[in-house]
Amino acid sequence: QVQLVESGGGLVQPGGSLSLSCTASGSISRRWPMGWYRQAPGEEREVVATIADYSSAHYADSVKGRFTISRDNAKNTVYLQMNNLKPDDTAVYYCNVRSGMIRPYDYWGQGTQVTVSS
Repeated sequence: QVQLVESGGGLVQPGGSLSLSCTASGSISRRWPMGWYRQAPGEEREVVATIADYSSAHYADSVKGRFTISRDNAKNTVYLQMNNLKPDDTAVYYCNVRSGMIRPYDYWGQGTQVTVSS
């Protein structure tokens, strides 16, 4: 059984910063990609950033230059540093790990709320 636990969400003002972390436990491989997704009310879940085991990162256009994803394989933890936050960043942020098997499978955390508002 795989579990992902997020932390670090909260309320910040526009232009502020926030750091999220997600720790994975269970039968996972350090070679599997990890990432962050978000879902705003009334919208579909969208990818924010992903990172491979060798730290090759990809970002959604909306967060490039503002967000940084990183991972610590020794701790099975992925981080998301969010700077210059905007109201449009308000969403529930979900941690993700994707198995690299013949039949790939997505594991999800329960989500952490990020609210950007004055």
